[in-house]
Amino acid sequence: MQQNNLQIKEVQFANAVLLPEIVKMIEEGHTVTLRLRGFSMRPFLEDNRDKALLTKPLNVKTGDPVLAEIAPGHFVLHRIVAIDGQKVTLRGDGNLSDEHCQLSDIRASVVGFYRKGRTKLDRTDGTKWRVYSWLWMHLYPIRRYLLAFYRRIWLKLFPVHIKE
Repeated sequence: MQQNNLQIKEVQFANAVLLPEIVKMIEEGHTVTLRLRGFSMRPFLEDNRDKALLTKPLNVKTGDPVLAEIAPGHFVLHRIVAIDGQKVTLRGDGNLSDEHCQLSDIRASVVGFYRKGRTKLDRTDGTKWRVYSWLWMHLYPIRRYLLAFYRRIWLKLFPVHIKE
């Protein structure tokens, strides 16, 4: 892929190798754009299609998407659903169960997402994301049915296309 006479090469690494290096870069004060892998943030973020812009975690709160290390070498990018002292409860938008960590295990905050191949960032502090987040978090009791509809019907009618 050629862009402004620069050669851009995309490579893939196992999360256990890549994510600790990304955490080091974030701790040094850099921001990192990471292509998302996995299905835990469906229906709004898709595997290998969307990207997250990550930065140092400052003042995280309920509703924020974060990169957390829930076990040594096991990272997830999920939304904070509760904070009780130092204990944090996380849940992926496409998940029905919770995961837990400590505040100190949060390695990065998400500034925003590049969705559907777009170059414009959907910021997590913007109105669009905040409305979506509030609504989706409050739909938790019926999320099981919404996700089943999405997987069984919506994706068959409107398959996900990955733009390079």
